[in-house]
Amino acid sequence: MRTTHDEVDLELVVTATAPLADRIRALTLTSRAGRLPSWTPGAHIDLAFGDHIRQYSLCCDPADDTSWTVVVQREEQSRGGSAYAHEQVDVGTVLAGRGPRNHFPLVDAAAYLFIAGGIGVTPLVPMIAAVAERGVPWRLVYGGRSRSAMAFTDQLVELYGDRVQLVPEDELGPLHIPGLLQGLDHGGTAIYCCGPEGLVGAVEAMHARTRRGLLHVERFSPREQEAPQSTGTFEVEARRSGTTVTVDDGTSILDALASAGVRVLSSCREGICGTCEVFVLEGVPEHRDSILTEAERHASETMFPCVSRCLSPKLVLDV
Repeated sequence: MRTTHDEVDLELVVTATAPLADRIRALTLTSRAGRLPSWTPGAHIDLAFGDHIRQYSLCCDPADDTSWTVVVQREEQSRGGSAYAHEQVDVGTVLAGRGPRNHFPLVDAAAYLFIAGGIGVTPLVPMIAAVAERGVPWRLVYGGRSRSAMAFTDQLVELYGDRVQLVPEDELGPLHIPGLLQGLDHGGTAIYCCGPEGLVGAVEAMHARTRRGLLHVERFSPREQEAPQSTGTFEVEARRSGTTVTVDDGTSILDALASAGVRVLSSCREGICGTCEVFVLEGVPEHRDSILTEAERHASETMFPCVSRCLSPKLVLDV
């Protein structure tokens, strides 16, 4: 079960930059306050590039509290964030940040299968290092458009040898999803998948058919959703703020609360970053995020009000 936690507002200084692959750039960050907050593999932070707030996985050593590394891919149709990071950020640039938070935590398992697509390799890099140090079986299958567009390839192969399977599409074709899950046991292997929606969705669909391994995914874009079950208006009480609002069709809980002066931190507004996570004290949420698993949707005490709705007449939130 996931829980919300205190996060830290950060003032970060870029101390180094480096090209990692075609249109992919690494930024090394330090804190003006000194030591950086602790984090665990799978965590990400918010970074403000101009007026754009984006989420980036930490892909460095969690034991190092003096610097962080994030990787930014220049999107072909950038909405502003990646273009700013590539064109206007350099050594000495000061960036506002927030975090870290982790909705993709590394769990204990007897074995691991890591599946990466493109820039989706970034949260897996510290996971692989942690698993390798434990000495448990693991392997990585890493696909991308071409070798030149795939970050960390030399580092991963040098460190881990044939545990790393590189699948550049221009040489070997796309990842063969059905073959990835063949031979896995039904419970002992943890599967971690991160990448574009086509890859994540295909792995989820195959896992639903085979039920092999325990699947964990992280998305960079929202999953496809069925039509909402809830229709009409409902009430949301912000218990700590002493405010109750009516949420209409077409208005998010987040916006309804904001219009009444109740501030909930948010970033993506698409249900993928986890910034707006809040505790549910009463009522039945309709989870429409791309973070919680199906099992967590039934058991979770939290919700993401940027996209989720309500299946009861009223929700009471701890805000």
